[in-house]
Amino acid sequence: MRAAKLVGRTPWSARVPLDPRSCRKVKYLPFGDKPARGPAADRGVRPTSLLCTLAVFLSACTVGPNYKRPSVTAPPQYRGASAPGQTSLADTKWPDLFPDEALKQLIAAALAHNFDLAMASERVEEARARYRIAGAAQYPFVYADEQAGAVRYSSIGTTVEGAGTPPTNVSYTQTGLALSWELDLWGRIRRLKESARAQYLGTEEARRGVTVSLIGDVAGNYFTLRERDWELQIARNTRDIADRNLKLITLRHDHGAATGLDVHQAEQFLYLAGVRMASVESDIGQAENALNLLAGNLPGDIARGKPLESFVLPPELPAGMPSSLIDRRPDIRAAEQNLISANAQIGVAKAYYFPQITLTGLLGGQSRALTQLFTAPARYWTLTPDALLPIFTAGQVRVAVRLSEAQKREMLIGYQKAIYNGFREVSDALIRYDRTRQQRGQEDHLVQALTETTRLSTLRYQRGADSYLQVLSAERDLFQGQLALAQLRLQELLAFVDLYRALGGGWG
Repeated sequence: MRAAKLVGRTPWSARVPLDPRSCRKVKYLPFGDKPARGPAADRGVRPTSLLCTLAVFLSACTVGPNYKRPSVTAPPQYRGASAPGQTSLADTKWPDLFPDEALKQLIAAALAHNFDLAMASERVEEARARYRIAGAAQYPFVYADEQAGAVRYSSIGTTVEGAGTPPTNVSYTQTGLALSWELDLWGRIRRLKESARAQYLGTEEARRGVTVSLIGDVAGNYFTLRERDWELQIARNTRDIADRNLKLITLRHDHGAATGLDVHQAEQFLYLAGVRMASVESDIGQAENALNLLAGNLPGDIARGKPLESFVLPPELPAGMPSSLIDRRPDIRAAEQNLISANAQIGVAKAYYFPQITLTGLLGGQSRALTQLFTAPARYWTLTPDALLPIFTAGQVRVAVRLSEAQKREMLIGYQKAIYNGFREVSDALIRYDRTRQQRGQEDHLVQALTETTRLSTLRYQRGADSYLQVLSAERDLFQGQLALAQLRLQELLAFVDLYRALGGGWG
């Protein structure tokens, strides 16, 4: 096929999609400096030149609006951030964020075997296949056509006077190549391909979003598990203290130094610690099962790493610039791809205002004798252009365009909502981290004060200055304070994970 060039216009390989109303007649010449002259120019247009000319013309017009990213005003800094800055917590890769080998192994196992992530990866492959199918429609389809037939006619009444007797048995063999090609004059197929490509990229962003959520879920469940371990240790220590106190008070009661009320109050505290232990052990089993499911494993024990209180967090977390969140968060990027796909569907709908032209052809041989099938006299070919122009569709095309435009507006609203929701989630995580950290600091001072109160109450009871009720009240307050401290420490770590997840980066 000889190449063709566009005189006075931009080459089609570097085209910009145009509205069909702006398309002008374009003059095409065979490749060379001057037009062909002489007898050869009068032979007609060769098929190869016609195909080249069609290929250039087909790329000239594409109906429908071209996508342009909507402008969204980002705040100068996140609400709750101490100060704006270029550095972001999301720039850190997750293996460098959590210095715990057990947690790293759990995350690696989840990335390799998680069911939701595997399904998201398959959805990416499905969308990729649909994109390739949509792109294939731009090219001619060629099929092999093979036929063989045999017919026997009746010998009665088939004789024509003076013409002799015609043959009653007729057989033939036919072979060749069949061609089918829809000429994409108005860009309908190109818009379908653009839409399929956006859907493919959207599923890829959705898969990345599943990855972000998966690692955040693994980290959050692991920290929850370690917090329950901490609570269990607090409950065990409290139970041991309550058991020793009960034995001591029982001994004092036997010697007349304590009342029966003191004994029953000591028993209450022992049972309270036992109830908490049973509740925490149930939570531990469920947290382990949740982690095993995330990692694609059957229910079982989970290896522990560092204790929860050994994780050191910075006093302030850098969140970066809000404008960078649009290009970082996978859900926002997926929402934009949905918008691009809906925008392309407008062009698909508008293309039905114009004729659909299809070329069908057949090139091959046909002969009654198989030995003559590939000889020159047996050759045949057909070329049939087919144009389908809508005349009356009862408003179907117009309504389809309005439908696609409404779907685009819906996707635009969803895109804007995803951006604003991203800003909100980052701000929520910053505020929660800062306030939880302050609350944990105060709770830590409270636990220290309760520890001293318990020590002094025990001394006063042993010296006979107070009843055991004061000791029991102090010990209960200390027990609840220690549990609250562990829970606040967990909330602080979860806010840290939520901020890293809300920023949408660094998980790779």
